[in-house]
Amino acid sequence: MLSFALKRLLTTIPVLWIAITACFFILRLAPGGPFDGERPLPEAVKRNLEAHYNLDKSLIEQYFIYLGNLLQGDLGPSFINQDFSVSEQLLIGLPYTLIVGGLAFALSIIVGVLAGIAGSLYRNRLPDVALGAFILAGLVIPNFLVAPILQLVFGLQLKWLPVGGWGEGAVTHLVLPVTVLALPHVARISRLTRGAMIEVMHSNYIRTARSKGLSDMRLLMRHAIKPALTPVVSYLGPAASYLLTGSLVVETIFGLPGIGRYFINAALNRDYGMVLGTVVFYMLLIIVLNLIVDIVYAWLDPRVRH
Repeated sequence: MLSFALKRLLTTIPVLWIAITACFFILRLAPGGPFDGERPLPEAVKRNLEAHYNLDKSLIEQYFIYLGNLLQGDLGPSFINQDFSVSEQLLIGLPYTLIVGGLAFALSIIVGVLAGIAGSLYRNRLPDVALGAFILAGLVIPNFLVAPILQLVFGLQLKWLPVGGWGEGAVTHLVLPVTVLALPHVARISRLTRGAMIEVMHSNYIRTARSKGLSDMRLLMRHAIKPALTPVVSYLGPAASYLLTGSLVVETIFGLPGIGRYFINAALNRDYGMVLGTVVFYMLLIIVLNLIVDIVYAWLDPRVRH
């Protein structure tokens, strides 16, 4: 298992380098810059700012300077918010993003797995049909459309929940953003669980266990759940990345003080440092999560190691 994890870790290094390189050059080659506003700066001031941020050097020199700083753990300065570095801004917003994303991740797994198991046990009956309708709605409707609908219904009309804000982490302020973020992943996980559970329950070893007199609940808990969760575990890595990137939109809609707020503002203001630093941070986090998922997958199915 250790050699498998090390091989997986080594394969992520070139992937990370390629992604960082692509993001760096795409941002720098795009027209415009962080100091090109509606009111142009005096040329002398603009030259001084470009020299301060190494923008007066060639693109290749800027690239190697950034890589050198990145290897030392420095994500660079923010071109717009000069009071805080990129790392400091990420550390400020990270707890809020992790709370919302973590709750949505846990909710997706718990509700998705339970709904998928229920759909497989009541196949082609009312619970299964209702689950199919829910899966279709969760996959088709994007979260930037679901969010204002829920805000309108539960926040403005029924007045059950606040429409936005952090509210010092109160549960009522977290219900809507966590629900919006988790909804599409609940649908995908329930669909994967249902399909895998139906296949497992019709396998030969389940028939053998049932012929020995084991109850359905014991069959489910001891023999069916673990192999049925294999496709779900393989989806958790992409699900984590979707949750992280989706949280950028959800945090903006609900006015949450997470990383999404800094990223959107940086993108609008062409803040190279903050945009690239956020992308690098998300890539590192996604790679770590995918590595964990690969290890768990190899534990569930030892054939993967070979």
